[in-house]
Amino acid sequence: MNPVSLVVLTSPGCTHCHAFLKFWKEVKSDFPSVALREVSILEPEGQQLAMDHQIFSAPGIFLDGEMFASGGVNKEEFLTKMHALTKS
Repeated sequence: MNPVSLVVLTSPGCTHCHAFLKFWKEVKSDFPSVALREVSILEPEGQQLAMDHQIFSAPGIFLDGEMFASGGVNKEEFLTKMHALTKS
């Protein structure tokens, strides 16, 4: 399996962020080569990510440095992309 970087840009009190992180905990055992890193919008790195990618709603989901989604995540599309990235 290929190593994959998963960065989640979060905001305090964000229900979509909480839901995504909960979902990730449920499926992460299927993707042992994926490294999750949570970055808060309150941190300078998070603010830079938001500006660079014009993210106006959290979470911002980045897979291997590329923005995948923001504001909400289609779970089926996410899983399809994760399988493609980890199996290539």
